[in-house]
Amino acid sequence: MSTEPLFSLRNRWFTTSAAAMVVVFVVSFVIGFIWLPSVQRDAQFQGVWNAICSAAGLPRNWFAGDEAPVQPAKTLSTVALSPYTLAPPTPQSIGRGATLAMQCTMCHGERGMSQANTPNLAGQYPSVVYKQLLDFKTGARVNAVMSPMVVNLSDQDMRDLAAYYAYLPRPSTARVREDVPVPDIVATGAPMRNIAPCASCHGGIDKKVGSPWLNGMPAAYIKAQLQAFAAGARYNDISGQMRNVARNMTPDEIEAAASYYAASAK
Repeated sequence: MSTEPLFSLRNRWFTTSAAAMVVVFVVSFVIGFIWLPSVQRDAQFQGVWNAICSAAGLPRNWFAGDEAPVQPAKTLSTVALSPYTLAPPTPQSIGRGATLAMQCTMCHGERGMSQANTPNLAGQYPSVVYKQLLDFKTGARVNAVMSPMVVNLSDQDMRDLAAYYAYLPRPSTARVREDVPVPDIVATGAPMRNIAPCASCHGGIDKKVGSPWLNGMPAAYIKAQLQAFAAGARYNDISGQMRNVARNMTPDEIEAAASYYAASAK
């Protein structure tokens, strides 16, 4: 039995253990902070110093205070919704909205029910309509038809339109059918891929402010929007929740969700 003190360089068990820990630390540091980041193609990982800073979550250059702030490459949504974003609608607001909505009938129908694979708006939450109109106006959401339509709308115009469409009763065809099987992606999501159930935001389990009701929406529209979120072509979800969900969904899950919501209210 060795009589050397435990923490002594003459104790071979201590020196062997310490050397092994140093080797493990160096190898882990090289792999985690240099090799793995350096094989990434993104510009922020190029070079050893950049790779180390990126892996450690540190900026490559500290903000000096006299530099112009970095502007985002795309126009982002700035509409922060809450239950109090819109005041209760007045009859005057609903009436003005009805007049403004006359130019929307070709795509969204005379009573807010689409026949052209565009979203149904009758009975839609006012916060949803208002946010999307404002995003189209600012460029946070881009569409060849909608963007020119809203360019001359005032903030009050958009609030009136939201009030009018929310006032319209949802048709009986928008009631959820009990005989339509609910796909897993809608009912339970995919927790291992960080996908929450669709029903947790769009109704059925819970309702989040700014999330539209989807039952009876055209399948082609829902599918196109999920694909746009997944590809980054649509990016007006402020916290990126829809982009994160859509990019982790499989094509079959996108098809299943779109088909379910379209069929669940026929």
